[in-house]
Amino acid sequence: MTWQPTPAEVAEEEAFRRLYGEWDALDPAGTAAFMAGYPGEWWVVGGWAIEAFTGVTRRHEDIDLVIWARDLPLLRAHVGDRHHIWSAGGGAIRPVDDDFPEPHDQAGQVWLRDHASAPWFLDCILSEDRDGLWMSRRDEAHVVPLADVTWVADDGIRYMRPEVVLHHKARLDRPKDTVDLEVAWPLLDTAAQAWLRDAVRRERADHPWLAGPMAE
Repeated sequence: MTWQPTPAEVAEEEAFRRLYGEWDALDPAGTAAFMAGYPGEWWVVGGWAIEAFTGVTRRHEDIDLVIWARDLPLLRAHVGDRHHIWSAGGGAIRPVDDDFPEPHDQAGQVWLRDHASAPWFLDCILSEDRDGLWMSRRDEAHVVPLADVTWVADDGIRYMRPEVVLHHKARLDRPKDTVDLEVAWPLLDTAAQAWLRDAVRRERADHPWLAGPMAE
């Protein structure tokens, strides 16, 4: 599906790259190859998760891989000396290495690249858990087994369920998020549609999605 970033989004992306460096993100197949042999759980969220569910292709700027925050040492061991890992968030980045084995205080993710002159290729979100259960960043009361909010596609990759992805995207409400809603909404079953409509309404009763594709 055709989607083009707005001039403001292009300018924001260019400023981001000037500050932090270039990106050349993996696709799902490349991510699966990179994570082969990783002993922990991982899953894909964001636009790629919507595409896996709908089969409708669109332009992607990156890929969002998720691991448990508690499993960062497993990722470090998996990566070894092949790549550099940096914790990112709150406008700051810092290496994750023997000197700084933990992410910095405002970091909710880590970025990977080969070396200082190479582009970043993977954004890995660090998901907190509650007694081993998945916790929503959008609704602290939404705490469930990971299997309840993910599914495994024919490519063997575990993806976040589309209604959960769209709940996250609703707060951002960018043009690409509306495109993802429009292609995914008709394919959701009645229960998933009702859950998403209720979740969005609880956050913002006047959200434009409620009067658009999600209108009752």
